[in-house]
Amino acid sequence: MKYVILIHSNPQPWGHPTIDFTEVGRAIPADERAAMGKEFDEMLTELSESGELVSGQALGPADGAKLYRGSRVATDGPYAEAKEHLAGFFLIDVDSQERAEAIAGRFAGPGDTIELRATM
Repeated sequence: MKYVILIHSNPQPWGHPTIDFTEVGRAIPADERAAMGKEFDEMLTELSESGELVSGQALGPADGAKLYRGSRVATDGPYAEAKEHLAGFFLIDVDSQERAEAIAGRFAGPGDTIELRATM
């Protein structure tokens, strides 16, 4: 079963990892942020070695996004009213929804909102 883990954030300025660019993330002492980064890297290694991590990408700034709605005319995006934007994603391939939920919970970092969605 494949799931996508969507990371929504509002870093100012835009950058990755988002924890280094959000107000809540910058409030965490540097040594704690470094430990969290090491733990995240170890998790990605674990998921890669188990074959559960299919791919992932950090996304560029939302102010460069374009929207296409029902026509071929592009407008600036992503959404005028949005405070958080899609910062990146990871595609995982797991045996169950419970496993996907356990993994997604590990992606939740300070200042981020994590969305887990099954693929079709």
